[in-house]
Amino acid sequence: MSENTQIVPADSFESMIGSGRTAELLESAKPFIELMMHNECVLRELETKLNILNDEFSTLYNYNPIESIKTRVKDPISIVEKMQRKGVVPTVENIENTLNDIAGVRVICSFPEDIYAIADILTSQDDVTLLKRKDYIANPKPNGYRSLHLIVGIPIFLSTGKKMMKAEVQFRTIAMDFWASLDHKLKYKHNVKDPKDIAKMLKECADSINELDYRMQDIHNRIRRENDETFESNS
Repeated sequence: MSENTQIVPADSFESMIGSGRTAELLESAKPFIELMMHNECVLRELETKLNILNDEFSTLYNYNPIESIKTRVKDPISIVEKMQRKGVVPTVENIENTLNDIAGVRVICSFPEDIYAIADILTSQDDVTLLKRKDYIANPKPNGYRSLHLIVGIPIFLSTGKKMMKAEVQFRTIAMDFWASLDHKLKYKHNVKDPKDIAKMLKECADSINELDYRMQDIHNRIRRENDETFESNS
């Protein structure tokens, strides 16, 4: 089957099941199933790279810059809906060429400087290609959202050879992730009397959280400097 074959629509799916054409349905779904598997593979590659960096920092500097790593593959319904919004026929080939975020990694770091350090080290590796970078920490969205977004290309190695895949990597501090999670939940609470006032309050919270991030970073750096000075004086 060609990669240009469209994903089976829901009504066709039901009619094929009802008419006993299960084998045909499974055959038509193979390219999409393979695409999802390939995206699972690229997530494992990225997660391994990030865990190795965290382990190295722990060994060399007695410090873990990464608090947690979350991964997800976008579900098929979300993929089709996004393709429809873009006005593109959801063939496997079109999905691969159009969407950059089927595979997503969220890296939660302790401090803003850790975000930039890990992002720079990751994208400097010779098998990682930086395709796009959006810095919403330096340039927050109007609602206060902050995060560093990278689209990267990375190879996976299959029985048929090497295949380049794309993934989105989001870097946030613990505080940025806390704010974004609550903001996401509150967006679905439509029955509020003054949504503009709520948006203003959320923006103020985002600004306060950003200030807190950098104050905590300054405290962290001061403690490390004093510990280094104490170690050197005792050497």
